[in-house]
Amino acid sequence: MEFSKNTSTSKSKGLLIKAILILVIVIGAISMLGKIDFPSPNKKIEKFIPNENLKIVK
Repeated sequence: MEFSKNTSTSKSKGLLIKAILILVIVIGAISMLGKIDFPSPNKKIEKFIPNENLKIVK
């Protein structure tokens, strides 16, 4: 039985294909999230903070 050295780079090609596929999926997900129109509140949110509750720290 003869031993032969496998010089094929199929493992690195498979890893490269997987990395590119994951990158495409991530970029696609980010672009889809950017297209979603999230609702914004209609009224302004104002909260009154009285001065006696504030503490001055020196």
